[in-house]
Formats: sequence, C-alpha cells, structure tokens
Amino acid sequence: MYSNMKITINGNIKEFKHESMTADELVDELKLTGKRFAIERNGEIMPKSLFKQFTINDGDSLEIVGAVGGG
Repeated sequence: MYSNMKITINGNIKEFKHESMTADELVDELKLTGKRFAIERNGEIMPKSLFKQFTINDGDSLEIVGAVGGG
C-alpha cells in the first residue's frame, strides 16, 4: 500500500493518489494536454520532449507557466 503524493504547484500543495508519476502523467491529471506551457521542477526547466522520462516525486516543487499570445 502506498500513501498519497503531495507536490507544490505554483505555491499550492496538491495531493495525488500516486507514489510518483511522470511529467506526462501529471499533464494528463491536470488536463493540460494540447496546451502551451512550461514546467519547472525544483528550479530546473523540464524539456517537453522528455516529459515521459521525468519523474515527479512526493515533496517536489513545480512551477507551471502557460504561454500567452498577443499582438
């Protein structure tokens, strides 16, 4: 049995029913698929091309920033 994972996203603590997950799985959980954004994990930018390889663990701190277009 495992406990819920708590991570900080943009300063707010969120709880997930996983021990860990990939960045790709997190994107699905947060319903961000198809949107333009960047994720910083513990101070490091995660390349979108490697989201399936980056593991997010209990206690990690993330900043998720959406792209804004304009003219």
